[in-house]
Amino acid sequence: MQTAPLPQLHVFLAVARLRSFSSAARELGVSTSAVSQAVKQLEEQLRVVLLTRTTRSVAPTEAGKRLVESAGPAMRQALAALGEVAARPGEVVGRVRLSVGRMAVPFVIVPVLPTFRVRHPRIEVEIAVEERLVDIVEEGYDAGVRLTESIERDMVQVRLTDAFRFVIVGTPGYLERNGTPRTPEELLRHECITFRSPRTGALYAWELERGRRTWRVPVRGGLITNEPELCVTLARQGLGLAYTFEPSIAEELRTGRLKTVLEPYTPTVPGFFLYFPSRAQQSAPLRLFVEAARELSVRAVK
Repeated sequence: MQTAPLPQLHVFLAVARLRSFSSAARELGVSTSAVSQAVKQLEEQLRVVLLTRTTRSVAPTEAGKRLVESAGPAMRQALAALGEVAARPGEVVGRVRLSVGRMAVPFVIVPVLPTFRVRHPRIEVEIAVEERLVDIVEEGYDAGVRLTESIERDMVQVRLTDAFRFVIVGTPGYLERNGTPRTPEELLRHECITFRSPRTGALYAWELERGRRTWRVPVRGGLITNEPELCVTLARQGLGLAYTFEPSIAEELRTGRLKTVLEPYTPTVPGFFLYFPSRAQQSAPLRLFVEAARELSVRAVK
């Protein structure tokens, strides 16, 4: 079998990552018909269908997924290497694509980017903020930032913050009107601002722990949202209790605008981690971003 032509492979990887011929065309600066023709040529040469096409969507076939997984990281490294050759001595040129959970943005992305951009102005940083679980290899990301429980075991993980707690909070006014719950079961009698997972569509059961015992409390209330920050905003207005991670409400807790309840039952998670496949370690832009993130992230998120 002949070796796949690199230009067509580059086009295919863009279509597979963006799930769109027109989006890939815009990114590559060519026409949609040119993108379609390049993918068709690659499929003909390989004698296999790489993309499933419908009127509304584009997705890699099993063969396409295997090609993305094996060729994607190598192609990104090759493009980065070409950029480095063209750079001035000591200057790194390239791109870092990150998938970042929304909670991590204020503690990892916001404090890191200003200094990183000053140090490495020719490294382009693309950040997709999303709550869904992402296959960073298949979707063409260099790395991700998540809680460690959401990271696949075969990934390299780099700690960026200390551990922190998830807490239940309400305003002093709400607690005065409705009382303070003393046990997890008492939450079932309270107005709880409920979160519906955009990924699964299920209502989130609040997770608590004490010693070796754990609880998943199926709380309910008259307010449901798929936006975690809105849960806290509504709690600030005295409309119910909210479940959130402690660093995000540090100021409200300090000033007394919000109070924590069920303190003995608050669970602790290890913190935020940057993760990437082991074969991506040789990417110079990613290596520099990892170094900056370890140095500049808000280590103690309290």
